[in-house]
Amino acid sequence: LSADTLQFLLFLYVQQVNKVSLRTSLIGEEWPSPRTKSPCLTGKSTSENKNWNDQDHRAFVQGHLSDMLELLLEPEQLTASSHSTHSSLVSYEAVCALSFLIEGTVNKSRTVHPLHELALWQPCHRQNGYSKVSKAFSFPKLESWLRSCLTTNPFGMTACLKSGKKLAWAQQVEGTTRRAKIACNTRVVPEVFPMVIMSQVYKQTLAKSSDTLVGAHIRIHRCNESFIYLLSPLRSVTIEKCRNSTFVLGPVQASVHVHSCDNVKVIVVCHRLCLSSTAGCTFYILTPTQPLILSGNQAVSFAPFHTHYPMLEDHMAQVGLATLPNYWDSPMLVCKENGDTSVFRLLPPSDFYTFVIPFEMEGDTTETPGGLPHVYQKAVSQREQKVQIWQKTVKEAGLTKDQRKQFQMLVENKFYEWLVQTGNRQQLDSLVPPAVGSKQAAG
Repeated sequence: LSADTLQFLLFLYVQQVNKVSLRTSLIGEEWPSPRTKSPCLTGKSTSENKNWNDQDHRAFVQGHLSDMLELLLEPEQLTASSHSTHSSLVSYEAVCALSFLIEGTVNKSRTVHPLHELALWQPCHRQNGYSKVSKAFSFPKLESWLRSCLTTNPFGMTACLKSGKKLAWAQQVEGTTRRAKIACNTRVVPEVFPMVIMSQVYKQTLAKSSDTLVGAHIRIHRCNESFIYLLSPLRSVTIEKCRNSTFVLGPVQASVHVHSCDNVKVIVVCHRLCLSSTAGCTFYILTPTQPLILSGNQAVSFAPFHTHYPMLEDHMAQVGLATLPNYWDSPMLVCKENGDTSVFRLLPPSDFYTFVIPFEMEGDTTETPGGLPHVYQKAVSQREQKVQIWQKTVKEAGLTKDQRKQFQMLVENKFYEWLVQTGNRQQLDSLVPPAVGSKQAAG
């Protein structure tokens, strides 16, 4: 495996976009600011969540463009104090690296080109200072050209929420003013991976297998006490600031990143899983790479992938994922806080239950791909055996018709009590389909 050095430098540099400035707190503003709001996902106002805000991305690049260009200069183009001069030249390789962050169009066409292709376009040479002799760009001219052309990403998250197609996948919840916001930018984005944003789904079950989801980047934000099933092959998934929810995802070609979540369950086959700032979360996964545990996590549990739906193996083939190798039980602590490996545990077999996806679909998958590890399969089999013994005992008890009826009522009452105590009643109730005539958007 390898990475382009200049691109990797830029990747490290842009991590500063989320760095908190303590200076503002020293000059009179409270920190954290009481005016800090959760992200406004109407696309109208800015938010403090810079991951979601394209204006912040643009402002960061504008404010740090000179530093980034200097970072990419050859050593002989820098002064003794590592700064550029008026005669510094930026190599073509450096501009190729900048394509990692910047791309664009000519005359507002819908065709998107990487930056280095646009920079070599003949009409731009006078503005960006490209020399065919040196095959390099004038530093001041290139910087000036980039600043004059730089604009906010028209296909990013802010634009998706503002001008994307609103999807009425979730229902309005009675007794609350909250409104789930779900949007997709398929109509406005060029031929690249589409984006689907879901926010503030509250106390609902939302299930979709849809062309809109195929190959999409999924952003799930501030969902609470919900069950979300997205049963299509996906490109990437980010789950942020969600609580007390269960996410069942189709196979994810790239990465699943879970950030600032409490008590969520994620059930997924994915290429990579990354966790940061989570508490009490459980991950049932099948993955060919070690899960990455970044900073700020507490009480993370890992378990083997334990479910299936009819199209699962077809969807895994579409995104190039197989059942082996599987490193669900070998997480990597990237940020070892005081060397503490108790951040995570492997779920004890006694707490392990298989998960049933309660929807009918066409397809051939009838069991969990790759099966279960022996100790977990043994725990499941023992439980199934207990159920069979129980059923046999009831059958052989020789109860009269009235006794059977009374016994059935007792069992149902106990089951109902268990549903209420564990919170599973909401999960079952929310599976009841909405009334005919309620608004549901296609897609």
